[in-house]
Amino acid sequence: MIFNKTTLNSKSHPTPQQTPYAMMGGEETVRRLANRFYDVMETAPEAAELYAIHPLPLDTIRQKFFEFLSGWLGGPPLFEQQYGHPRLRARHMPFTVNEQLRDQWMFCMNQALDEVVENKMLRDGIRQSIGQLASHMINC
Repeated sequence: MIFNKTTLNSKSHPTPQQTPYAMMGGEETVRRLANRFYDVMETAPEAAELYAIHPLPLDTIRQKFFEFLSGWLGGPPLFEQQYGHPRLRARHMPFTVNEQLRDQWMFCMNQALDEVVENKMLRDGIRQSIGQLASHMINC
C-alpha cells in the first residue's frame, strides 16, 4: 500500500491514487460496511422508526447501498453503471426525512463505521462526509 505523507509524523490520508475505498480494503470491506449498517438498523431500538420505513426484505437495498458506497468511496461506480447518477436528494424526496430519521441513520452508520473501518483517521473522515450527506437529505 502506498500512502501520501506530507511530513514524517503525518498519518496516511486519501489521495487520487489511494482512495478511501482502497484504504479500507476494497470491495469486501465496503460490502461489510453496507451490510453491517443494515444489520444495526434491523436490530437496534434506536433505529426502529428508520427501519419501519424500509421495504422488506432488505436484500435489494443492501446491494444498492453497497453499490452506492463503492463509487462514493472512490471505488468502481457500480450504482451509476446500473442506475445512473444517484440523485440522492431526489430519490429521498418521496419520504419524509427529518432530523430524527437522519440521527437514526447516522446512529447505524456510526456503529457500522466503528466496527468495520479500522483506520481512525479514515473512519472519522468518512463519518464527517457522510454526516454532511445525511443532513442534506433532510426535506422537512
